[in-house]
Amino acid sequence: MIDIVFCSFSYHTRKFHSIDHAGFDDYLFRLQTEGSCQITVNNKKYTIEKGDLLLLNPKEQYELNIEEGQNSGDYYIFCRGSWIDNWWHRSKKPTISRIKLDDKILNLWRYLIIEEQRPSTEQDKSLNDHLMKALCLLLERYVNETTIVFNRPPAVTRMMRYIEERALSPLKIEEVAKHVELSVSRASFLFKNSVGKTMIKYTQEIRLSSALDQMKYTSKSLEQIALNCGFGSYPYFHKVFKKTYGVSPGIYRREE
Repeated sequence: MIDIVFCSFSYHTRKFHSIDHAGFDDYLFRLQTEGSCQITVNNKKYTIEKGDLLLLNPKEQYELNIEEGQNSGDYYIFCRGSWIDNWWHRSKKPTISRIKLDDKILNLWRYLIIEEQRPSTEQDKSLNDHLMKALCLLLERYVNETTIVFNRPPAVTRMMRYIEERALSPLKIEEVAKHVELSVSRASFLFKNSVGKTMIKYTQEIRLSSALDQMKYTSKSLEQIALNCGFGSYPYFHKVFKKTYGVSPGIYRREE
């Protein structure tokens, strides 16, 4: 089980300085959510801005400096335990990463803070342990998506995640391109060049995979499945399905 030593939120509106030459005894997770500050780690200085995630090993030298008039808000966690040790060392953890702040990461962190601030007699340590593990895994994904993984530009990975999360709803290429702040033509070229298929094809594959599951494990009508999986209409679903699998949805379902 992960031992969460401290988990909270801080906000500074005045000059603030903190230094620990010997380093902390625990791992430190710090996510800048507002404003900016300056951090020194092992004599190397960083300017930290909104979206910057700091990950520190135990005993690393750490200094935080906030100048007068430089507002700064952050979420932070001090933790220890064998699970964290294994998670930390299974892949390289950069000291500073710029990640995308969204409701998934912020709500999970807030929830963990709330649970940790409950009186000890009311805390569910098992719940907090699972929340912390989920936070670690999500942060790891976000950190990986800021680097070129699998020879893929970060913008393409972000497009893939955006499509995966919204494929079962009406979705336009323009929305995906806007999400990564690229033109439609540039986004489409990068995606096809990196993934080997168009955004439309990638979306269709996700929708078809969901449709197959619903055809196999539910008694919903094919018309309802078509709507549930983002095809908009049964005729379009029928067309895409038959082109992909060589038979109509009805025949496929009967033969399964």
